[in-house]
Amino acid sequence: MSDLQAPPPPAPAEAPQSAGFPPPLPASLSVGLIGNCGYSALVDQRARIVWCCMPRFDGDPVFNALLQPDGGTGAASPSAFGIEIEDFDSSVQWYEPNTAVLRTRLTDKSGASVEITDFAPRFPSRSRTFRPLTIIRRVRLLSGAPRIRVNLDVRYDWGRVAPSVTRGSNHLRYVGPEFTLRLNTDAPISHVLSKAPFLVTRNYDFLLGTDETLTSGIEETAELFEQETIGYWRKWSQRLAIPLEWQEAVIRAAITLKLSLYEDTGAIVAAMTTSIPEAPGSQRNWDYRYCWLRDAFFVVRALNSLSEVGTMEDYLRWLSNVVVASGGEHVQPLYGIGFEKELPESFVEHLGGYRGMGPVRVGNQAQEHFQHDVYGNIVLGAAQAFHDHRLLHRAGRAEFAQLEKVGEQAIRVYGTPDAGMWELRTRARIHTSSALMSWAACDRLAKIARALGLAERAAYWHDHARRMQAEILEKSWNPDRRAFAESFGGRDLDASVLLMAEVGFIDPRDERFVATVDALEKYLCDGPYMRRYEAPDDFGKPETAFNICTFWRIDALARIGRKDEARAIFETMLAARNHVGMLSEDTHPVTGEMWGNFPQTYSMVGIINAAVRLSEPWDTAI
Repeated sequence: MSDLQAPPPPAPAEAPQSAGFPPPLPASLSVGLIGNCGYSALVDQRARIVWCCMPRFDGDPVFNALLQPDGGTGAASPSAFGIEIEDFDSSVQWYEPNTAVLRTRLTDKSGASVEITDFAPRFPSRSRTFRPLTIIRRVRLLSGAPRIRVNLDVRYDWGRVAPSVTRGSNHLRYVGPEFTLRLNTDAPISHVLSKAPFLVTRNYDFLLGTDETLTSGIEETAELFEQETIGYWRKWSQRLAIPLEWQEAVIRAAITLKLSLYEDTGAIVAAMTTSIPEAPGSQRNWDYRYCWLRDAFFVVRALNSLSEVGTMEDYLRWLSNVVVASGGEHVQPLYGIGFEKELPESFVEHLGGYRGMGPVRVGNQAQEHFQHDVYGNIVLGAAQAFHDHRLLHRAGRAEFAQLEKVGEQAIRVYGTPDAGMWELRTRARIHTSSALMSWAACDRLAKIARALGLAERAAYWHDHARRMQAEILEKSWNPDRRAFAESFGGRDLDASVLLMAEVGFIDPRDERFVATVDALEKYLCDGPYMRRYEAPDDFGKPETAFNICTFWRIDALARIGRKDEARAIFETMLAARNHVGMLSEDTHPVTGEMWGNFPQTYSMVGIINAAVRLSEPWDTAI
């Protein structure tokens, strides 16, 4: 049967007013993540999808309510996918254990309830991983006779364009300027279109995705996809080599990191969102939906520590393309997930921003920066591929030759000013962290050369590493501050110097490193939380704690023998997670609230690293 043009929706489409339906929840990071390594979506605690970019992580947010306060009209109208219960009383949200399948239970004032299951299909099929661009929402009647309404608003072009809507007997098509979404459902189409409440007398399924006809029934497809997706994630989690303690936190962090992989190219995004401020009203609003080589290295390293090497193999595909394309010359600190080099920064002025705190940015100017730590991050990210015999495609001499070009660039930029790993836009210095990563590039290349039996090349890289190490120890040490400073000859403190121990540059019990930890705790810490640096930047002094810095502190304390303190701080960070176990970029040291883009891969990496570092060994329990 051909589609019939549906009555045009109101402009903007609004749900009928009813005292039985409360207003939407205010924007917050108390959300769950669903995804399948192709796209992702964020679902709030009342089962409203408030953020979803399509057709990939850095695409157009077809649901943008996270960045647009309710009450706007026209191009400023928030878009979301809500399934609401009349006379709402309470909700609870959780993940099916060891999976990326999210469940939300909504209960009304009479005790009637429904359970909504949200997931993105992902499972093996026909000798490949099946990961369609499809959101599946399943509504299950639990008790009583509740009424729900489906409040679905799709928008295109960052909210500027309302789709034309066509209908069939069991589907709606949301036709946009560049692509069309189709909703297949066994719920009453008229009620979905009108957003009118209806009685739940049985289970319903909603499949929102590409404009394709289903090959089997709606309920049959949803049920099969749910079973297969749960099975996939449980098997994936089962293979993780997790620590004895904090297992649930580690598994959730690992799944979240896996969902940050854009499997088509192997890129790993830093976060799923753009423009969540680092602090209230700070205008530190950035677009993190791209692949930073620095962040990706830490993701790969964390998953490798759990014996999950598949993500590394995917990422190395992406990284190898970047390395070859650079030809041994400048490498950007970040690229688009499809290898895009140009990521011009612009503003979406008609969106109000998270809680009205604009601006909303698309793109990231940091792609123009010179951040010299990138070369060390490339080598560190690739190093395991030369040593790990489990890999399907181990790296060899040909790959080493390409990596040596990166190392030569690390030598050339060593000791020259750059924007640093914190991407300072108006200040260039010879940053200690950048010099440290040049050392790491040379050190790891020496070890790779030895593994390949290339004694001459091993000596070459070892000599450069030894020279750099001596100079870094001399020029970054500030005797007045009794600490390694953030730059050569500088005196300002910066948490990034804690990486000296993590990458094996210095013995963590060296008195200079111990003194540095003490100084950083005195000047950068607000209780258990740690800020990035003490000097004001382009926007003033940082207000919130940067979560990865707190985790670096935990690691440093454990390495220098203060394990009990490290465990206490780690428990504080675990308590700072949201209700389903996720962290954003920053934590406010006074309110404990999450700020910054979400979920932040850096922060989830910290959970894994700290648990692996601090956990009691398995042989104490068995």
